Amino acid sequence: MISDQKNQQQILEKLGIETLNEMQEAAQLAIHASKEVVLLSPTGTGKTLAFLLPVIAELDPSIQEVQLLIVVPSRELATQIEQVARTMGTGYKIHAAYGGQSFNTDRQAIKHRPAILIGTPGRLADHLRRETFATEYIKTLVLDEFDKSLEVGFEGEMTEIISYLPQLSKKVLTSATQGIDIPSFVGVAKPVVVDYLHQGSSRLEIKAIISPEKDKLATLEKALRHLGNQPGIIFCNFKDTIARISEYLSDCGIAHGSFYGGMEQRDRELSLLKFRNGTHQLLLATDLAARGIDIPDIKFIIHYHLPLREEEFTHRNGRTARMHSDGVAYVLHWRNERLPDFMPTMEEEYLLDQDTPIASIWETLQISGGRKDKISKGDIAGLFFKQGGIAKEQLGVIELKQDTAYVAVHKTEVHYLLKKLDNARVKKTKIRIKRA
Repeated sequence: MISDQKNQQQILEKLGIETLNEMQEAAQLAIHASKEVVLLSPTGTGKTLAFLLPVIAELDPSIQEVQLLIVVPSRELATQIEQVARTMGTGYKIHAAYGGQSFNTDRQAIKHRPAILIGTPGRLADHLRRETFATEYIKTLVLDEFDKSLEVGFEGEMTEIISYLPQLSKKVLTSATQGIDIPSFVGVAKPVVVDYLHQGSSRLEIKAIISPEKDKLATLEKALRHLGNQPGIIFCNFKDTIARISEYLSDCGIAHGSFYGGMEQRDRELSLLKFRNGTHQLLLATDLAARGIDIPDIKFIIHYHLPLREEEFTHRNGRTARMHSDGVAYVLHWRNERLPDFMPTMEEEYLLDQDTPIASIWETLQISGGRKDKISKGDIAGLFFKQGGIAKEQLGVIELKQDTAYVAVHKTEVHYLLKKLDNARVKKTKIRIKRA
């Protein structure tokens, strides 16, 4: 366990958090006291920190092997957890392994034994088959959003992973869904259930936007102008629809990003990054974005396509009205369209004729240097303030990766900064800078 309260307090200070919320406190107590824990809490309530604090506290710093395995359903969730764990600054090595990046890159990183290994079921099962790392020191297994992993067909890989872990003494399962059956292969007998699914004071409204035409594109544009400059997600069932909407919105001058399973991993990550830092206020997405990814403060979501099942409807709606904030889910449907039985009775949102530009003051720049170059966020901020000469309010969110960094800057400064800072030095490293 964390040796004293001061250590945990230092971690919270590093994360910019004053105190844990009620769910996180309850989860910490349960995980320290129990061998099997099921943590149920809505997306956006801080589940990642809720399980990371206690499971990392129980690691043994004298063991130079993998001790903690965290299995997740998506690449985005893997990198999100990795980012939180790194920001905690515990001193333990961390690695995220997932498809879409080179297996050899993974193998090299795991040679320098991370104490914390995070990954998707397919990639982790592959490593275990090839005996990339020893398993006898893995005492704790976390299955984050475990029901989503089963839903996307990872049951075989998850069964295989658990079969390779004979020394497990603790299992933690998390979900944002009520009433999920835990498969027998997980080997959980009598778990302590920490259920916070119905806690909190956030307020979700569900409203209808009715399209007079079967083709809803024009109504979508009018709705976005009506809603104005606030962050939101437009959910579609098919990537082909996303391409069609994207082309239409681009023609209308409405800035946006896209996020779906068929995209290259780098493009997916960049799209989410630009959404987080405000370069894009809107994200066109499939249900891949319905949970398990880090996109805070969504003011609204729009169901452009009606979800096929009630569960998808719930998870999409869960992207807004999070952590004590309010939000609205809009169901955009043709006037004569038959709604699924699970759809609630909704009042109609009447769209006002607005000419509000859907724009952002931010643009994202990419820097060719990252954690492996010992570069910190403070170093990058110093570069832009001292050498770039911009004001504090003209620098936005900085995201640091292993070999690169992304910085949101005020659009008015981009051209000047590209000329001024390209080939500058940070920590003796010569960096290149370009539009992301």
